[in-house]
Amino acid sequence: MITMRVDLFFTPGQTDEMSLRGKTVVMIDVLRASTTIATALRNGAKEIIPVATVESAVKLSGNLFGDVILLGGERNGKMIEGFHLGNSPSEYTEERVKGKSIIFSSTNGSQAMVKARFAREMLVCGFVNISTVAAFLRDAERDFVVVCAGSNGMFSLEDAVAAGLLIQKLADDRHLTLELSDAALAAQCLYKAFGRGIPKMLRSVEHGRYLTQIGYEADLALCAAVDTVPVLPEFAGSVVKLRRDAEKTED
Repeated sequence: MITMRVDLFFTPGQTDEMSLRGKTVVMIDVLRASTTIATALRNGAKEIIPVATVESAVKLSGNLFGDVILLGGERNGKMIEGFHLGNSPSEYTEERVKGKSIIFSSTNGSQAMVKARFAREMLVCGFVNISTVAAFLRDAERDFVVVCAGSNGMFSLEDAVAAGLLIQKLADDRHLTLELSDAALAAQCLYKAFGRGIPKMLRSVEHGRYLTQIGYEADLALCAAVDTVPVLPEFAGSVVKLRRDAEKTED
């Protein structure tokens, strides 16, 4: 029997870079960075380069050459002026992103990724690839920390519910024993309360309502679709790439 410790932070502001150093970290930003990153890499993007600020994205793009660089991201849900792509997974088609490096800056997700840059490994998780992430964690048999991106520094129900589903998938494995922090246990309880109707939940949460108001209602269905993008994005060094040895399984 393997015992795994699971810690969880509902917002990146609850932790810091040094406390995540050397740890296995799972970053969850359901609406929408996790979904967008998984989709982009599944559709052939070479890598995602997360940066915290728009200024950093523009500066970095100026230091790179060729037509293989795209700027992607959003502020307040909307594509940043001068960028090639926003943060809608529907924009990151194979035609647009195959073979490209994407400098990515979002209001919440990229901030959380940058904070975890000293982690032993950092995985990007949403509903769309949750079984693939769970399978990796199960096989790795290591303690891990979940960092929910939240929304503008505040708690987001959708990220907590996704974290709870991830924890529940591991809890259902009879070969594992989980030691859950109080926050991880709370996430598991939230999944049990809200996880049976994920599309409805995403339409009802604050950020889901906001995305609907600004014209991105179709993204909610994409972000709610469990295991539709079974890839394992891993942040290593300064870029997010597909972990090629990840077992693409669905529970």
